[in-house]
Amino acid sequence: MSPRRPADRRPRYRSMIVAPQPDAVEAGVRALAQGGSAIDATIACALMQGVVDPMMCGVAGLGVLHVHDTRTGRTEVIDGLSTVPEAATASMWEGMFEGECTDGYGYVVRGAVNELGHGAVTTPGILRVFEAAHASYGRLPWAELFAAAIERAREGWAVRPHVALMFASDERPYGRARMADKLAYTADGRALYMDGEAPKAVGRMVRNPSLAATLERLARHGAEDFYSGELAQAMVQDMRHHGGLLAPADLAGFRVRLGAPLTIGYRGRTIAAPAPAAGGIVVLEMLRILERFDLVAMGHNSPDYIRTVAEAMKIAGRDRERHVGDPDVAPAPVGWLLSDGYAGECAAAIARGEKASLERATGESKDTTTISCWDENGLVVSLTHTLGLPSGVIVPGTGFMLNGAMNWYDPRPGRPNSVGPGSRRFSSMAPTLVFEDGQPAATLGAPGGAWIGVAVLQGLLNLLDWGMGIQDAVMAPRFSATTNAIDISNRIPRRTEAALNAAGYAVNRSAHSYPFAALHGITGWDGVLEGGADPQRDGCAAGI
Repeated sequence: MSPRRPADRRPRYRSMIVAPQPDAVEAGVRALAQGGSAIDATIACALMQGVVDPMMCGVAGLGVLHVHDTRTGRTEVIDGLSTVPEAATASMWEGMFEGECTDGYGYVVRGAVNELGHGAVTTPGILRVFEAAHASYGRLPWAELFAAAIERAREGWAVRPHVALMFASDERPYGRARMADKLAYTADGRALYMDGEAPKAVGRMVRNPSLAATLERLARHGAEDFYSGELAQAMVQDMRHHGGLLAPADLAGFRVRLGAPLTIGYRGRTIAAPAPAAGGIVVLEMLRILERFDLVAMGHNSPDYIRTVAEAMKIAGRDRERHVGDPDVAPAPVGWLLSDGYAGECAAAIARGEKASLERATGESKDTTTISCWDENGLVVSLTHTLGLPSGVIVPGTGFMLNGAMNWYDPRPGRPNSVGPGSRRFSSMAPTLVFEDGQPAATLGAPGGAWIGVAVLQGLLNLLDWGMGIQDAVMAPRFSATTNAIDISNRIPRRTEAALNAAGYAVNRSAHSYPFAALHGITGWDGVLEGGADPQRDGCAAGI
């Protein structure tokens, strides 16, 4: 007698949300339970992220939101990537340039003025993203979305392991400042996040009544207060006092970009990802190349599989360096990069054993976070948002840190991502949606700087080529090729590492079990919602 198959007892959820912070997921579930849409839940979750993960994101950050409405068939990207203040000039730091950060995340300028302090601040865009998304897709009143974040800011929260890790990080070996220097840059920062000379450790409480008051203002007056009201005035006054670049016109003039995502076919599904200046082009180019290989026949994370996928990573990284920047300054050749002809040429070179050269792939900060949400009416959302690098600047009495995203811009004029008034730098953010037979099937997103694209790629391959469930797909051992070396998780066997060495690759073994960005996503195969949260970021999924 053949054994009986166990019954399928997976919980059936009407709606689901997943994010790297449990408090933030709880805020999103609260919004869903109150009858909110996936956008309402995403905004409530994101606002809470700014409270409990304050170096990753916040109301003075930037981000990209990707949304699909099954009822109308509408899919759009709301791009709130920050812009360089108009007071900046292309050559203002040219004579202070000291090099690229050794890990590819930004540029080293003498005195760290592009990273630490008021000169590092770009025009924030995330609140305009929330405003636009809520206007189109929200069901709950705007003010209700702030309630959970206000409560947590006022009552306090305990420092989690990943937050403590970020608080204590020392990035001087890479050419960036210590996080402790940013936490302690202002008196407000020292009071909130420091215990004497050291950042607060795991379990220590953070209470931020000033941020609670700021969120209450935004709940009452809307995003406009941040861009032209009293909050804007407070920020600008602080900028003037400390020689910052941000001015009233920068804030008042900021607008989100609305547009359709880029789409490609991949093994019978449709993959949608945001266009430049966001990072979907990198993910889609890699998929176009890899569709020409029988990846499953190679074996998951086998030496041949890693070599093949890593070469696609390097090719897409090289093309991004050469061709992708601010689309208003130098539009990327998207059609060519995603064409059958170019994908075929690249795949043929990989099949011949050729090695692409990628000496340096510059990227942005790993200080980023993500959310995916799917509601009972078929509204599906993927959001990635960030402070870039935290600048250390907390305007007195406001409780939130301003972004330090000027570090992303090349101080050398005439390059695709050079400093320029009003310019938007390429971002690796790639909140991605998967469709099957015209219906949404999965979301994927990740924080992690230049690793975002390679992580989202592997999550998609795990789902679509290997048939993994979403939790297995985001937890499977990953690798990365954002330079000529291949970086591998410590869960990839040493025999695989040895085989790659024998094939002529330099291989760097990470000390971490879950390195290279932090994937989070939701699948809806057969109408069953399931969430996956990467263990790297203390995250979780929850549904109602």
